[in-house]
Amino acid sequence: METIGIICEYNPFHNGHVYHINKIKEMYPDSIIILCVNGYFGERGDVSILSKEDKTKLALNNGVNIVVELPFVFASNSADTFAEASVKILNYMKVDKIIFGSESNDINKLTLIAKKQLEEDFSLKVKEEIKKGINYPTALNKGIGVNLNSPNDLLGVSYIKAIIKNNYNIEPITIKRTNDYLDTISEDNIVSASNIREKIKNNIDINKYINYVPNFNKINEDLLFKLIKYKIITDKDLSKYLTVDEGIEYKLIKEINNCKTLDELINKVKSKRYTYNRIRRMLIHILIGLTKVDRNICDILYVKVLGFDNIGQHYLRNINSDILISSKIPDTFLTRKYELISSKIYDLICETNTYKFELSNKPIRKENKDIRKNTKL
Repeated sequence: METIGIICEYNPFHNGHVYHINKIKEMYPDSIIILCVNGYFGERGDVSILSKEDKTKLALNNGVNIVVELPFVFASNSADTFAEASVKILNYMKVDKIIFGSESNDINKLTLIAKKQLEEDFSLKVKEEIKKGINYPTALNKGIGVNLNSPNDLLGVSYIKAIIKNNYNIEPITIKRTNDYLDTISEDNIVSASNIREKIKNNIDINKYINYVPNFNKINEDLLFKLIKYKIITDKDLSKYLTVDEGIEYKLIKEINNCKTLDELINKVKSKRYTYNRIRRMLIHILIGLTKVDRNICDILYVKVLGFDNIGQHYLRNINSDILISSKIPDTFLTRKYELISSKIYDLICETNTYKFELSNKPIRKENKDIRKNTKL
């Protein structure tokens, strides 16, 4: 029996994710599928329209056997950090394979690129390119001599690097991605999460792209901006926060009172070197209060189980791991502390009660009925 790991954000869960799970079941009929999923804030600093609890329910009701948490301090971070932590968690869960969507669907090409990036002189090449004033993704491409701009392929390379660097006994496998991440126009029944979020913003019906009744959390963008603005105005040392580097805090302070929205602020601060997503992620770090010192201390010291079905429960009872694997994680862990803070902030801007779910420390067990078109979350 194969144990398959998958890594997703589910912002929101859609038909492409259903295809991903079903394809794995087709390839490995008797496999156990373990999902590593982030919570309230994404890799790009975006706010999730589904709570961690809802993501877990949807995953379990669509064929995933175990859902584990990717903590905020690693989830809202660079692709390499996001990938390294996710793969490390799945390694602790004893997965045999990690299967991810890929635009190229060329595992050999992605593995070659990953190995190239791990060469000793590669980081020096990237640093030299960054000194010229270009951003990190562009510097990466120049360093490897390949134009790799597809987001899933980029993330896939990061997964493979984590496997190789840490000598994990995990096989990376690709599934052909059926849509373009940047595509916000396609009308196929499988479209990107960004496409769906754009449609939701514009009040366009999205029922054909999902297999459940939508009950998405509404993000109060105005309040989010005001909270960030307050933090920037009142905090005397913004440079202590993660990703606030090279004096960019002065640009933030200079522009904050000239902006009325978060999007306006990001666009005024961004540059060739500091991309839109990097700035947004930095602002979330400031909002949550994630410092460089604390991030350097944080490591994967536990695996929090969010939910499971009967098969998953049996697997969990028999797993032998080097660290704590449980739904009950003590608040004394620094990583856990930031997870609780991110939950409180999320509740403020979405008017939810995720903090109650966090404090309960109770895993979600799969119900007999599926979450389908006639079932609400």
